[in-house]
Amino acid sequence: MENLKNHPLIQKYIEYNNFGRTLGMDFTIESAGNVTYTMLISEVHLAAPITSHGGAVAGLMDAVLGVCGLSAVCMEERLVSTVEMGMHFVRPAKLNDLLTGKAEVVSKGNRILIIEGKIYNQLGEVIARGSGTFNAYPKEKAGL
Repeated sequence: MENLKNHPLIQKYIEYNNFGRTLGMDFTIESAGNVTYTMLISEVHLAAPITSHGGAVAGLMDAVLGVCGLSAVCMEERLVSTVEMGMHFVRPAKLNDLLTGKAEVVSKGNRILIIEGKIYNQLGEVIARGSGTFNAYPKEKAGL
């Protein structure tokens, strides 16, 4: 199997993902549907003197779930969009924490994917748990 991060649709995601770049997110794809996403909590993520805004952590969760789904369907020349996402914040993300999100596809139908993920800090503590429903659609609908 080719390195999925080099797949043209993944490369387009990287090119257009200004949100992820702004927040300092980066990812690796181990295999289709197996993704790790990282983000170092810096001052731009803070909502209090030492803790991150929940929206930054939620953004990381959406990213790890979404790229997990994208990696599962890109070989079919399809993209994914978030239909629904839910998450539980388990503990705060603090300044200088290195967050790592991991996700896996739980169910993949013709168009709908169910994906679950967790975000950990550098100590291996769970920061957040989440799941999402994603719609897989032809790349042409996104103008690609």
